[in-house]
Amino acid sequence: MVELVGLLSFGPEGWGQQLLDGLSLTIRLAVATLPFGLLLGLGLALLINGQNKWLRGAATLFVTTFRALPELLTLFIIFYGGGALLQAASDLLFGQPFGEFSGFVAGMIALGIVFASFASETFVGALRAVPHGQHEAAAALGLSKWQTFLTVIGPQLWRLALPGLGNLWFVLLKDTSLVSIISLADLMRQTNLAVANTKQPLFFYAVACLIYLVISMISSGVVSILEARSNRGIVRRRG
Repeated sequence: MVELVGLLSFGPEGWGQQLLDGLSLTIRLAVATLPFGLLLGLGLALLINGQNKWLRGAATLFVTTFRALPELLTLFIIFYGGGALLQAASDLLFGQPFGEFSGFVAGMIALGIVFASFASETFVGALRAVPHGQHEAAAALGLSKWQTFLTVIGPQLWRLALPGLGNLWFVLLKDTSLVSIISLADLMRQTNLAVANTKQPLFFYAVACLIYLVISMISSGVVSILEARSNRGIVRRRG
């Protein structure tokens, strides 16, 4: 048991530093993906809930496509397809290759698209749950559409969508492990390297499970705080 614990040390014989670096990259990737996915998901929801049938159809097709594709396939499409497009565009515009497409950026875009595709459905449901009278009241007060969204609809939308978005955050945390396939040194890849070098799969996979569990517990606490804050002042009916 002492020997196994020693494998987590930060010395030359341990893998503590590598696992810590992998954890750092996993968290940075998830945190970088979240705002991108939220903004894209909200934009898609507004298009789906809008009046323009062409934009509504395009947004619906986008969401349906990436909800249907496996996350790993989306990652490959963005990593290899995005790299090829950048190379072609760079050759056309500058006459020279662009360089290597960052795996971190590819992972962020791919996971962000997947997150946005599911988040858009959450946002659409929340938008439709806001009473239409809220829009009419804001218009009666002379608020513009932008002011109405920021001061009236937005706060209600956030409160209604937060539980679903919290669940999607947990899915995003787990999906970050997919970037190990494109050689990004996240927690999962560092764990696999440790297993390959030490021949201790059960130990290192158990450690990875524990790390993901701790991250999820911390995230659950943060989501609970956000939900409590967004629901402050809301009078709950008692049955």
